[in-house]
Amino acid sequence: MGKQFSLTAADSHKLGAYRADPQGKPKGGLVVVQEIFGVNHHIRAVCDRLAQEGYVAVAPAVFDRFVRDFETGYSPDEIAHARSYLGNLDWTAMMKDLDAALGDIKAVGPCGVIGFCMGGTAAFLAACRLNGLKASICYYGGMIAKFADENPKCAVQMHFGEKDAGIPMSDVGTIKQKQPQADVYVYPDAQHGFHCDERASFNRDASALAWTRSMEFLAKNLK
Repeated sequence: MGKQFSLTAADSHKLGAYRADPQGKPKGGLVVVQEIFGVNHHIRAVCDRLAQEGYVAVAPAVFDRFVRDFETGYSPDEIAHARSYLGNLDWTAMMKDLDAALGDIKAVGPCGVIGFCMGGTAAFLAACRLNGLKASICYYGGMIAKFADENPKCAVQMHFGEKDAGIPMSDVGTIKQKQPQADVYVYPDAQHGFHCDERASFNRDASALAWTRSMEFLAKNLK
């Protein structure tokens, strides 16, 4: 359904991206922010699914700043390989990449951002640091608590798994305290990555409920 293409950030960095367009007039546009596993099959599938819901979806390859065209799966070895790049993350540079993706879709209508894992944190930061967003959806962003003193410029929704080994419920409590306006949902029995049907931690019920809530949130805020 989608296409691969190139974006150019404000600092002239060129990065890859994947874009999926709906049939008919779009309801709006969404920047889709990857996990640490790149713009892989799962993230492209999320874009395609959003297009089926009526949104233009663009996933920028934010790892292109230090490793080009990186994508991988979810085996233990692949997860370890992807984690080896965590030290390269530059949130400020990533915001430039997300802003470039936003620039690609802003003409289609109201825009938002949705991110998973690392991308969940990035989606929250985008809500705080970028202009032109009306909604931000953050799936299990492990570093949101670290940035919870920042102030979002748009509506924010968050999804966490109660049994996420990497995000303690104390962090979720901090987020709720510091971001009282945000819609924060916790899913019992759900682990990290519960939305991804390619991961061992996939939780069908939690994923379905979170997606329903996400679509309702977008319908409410992307007007």
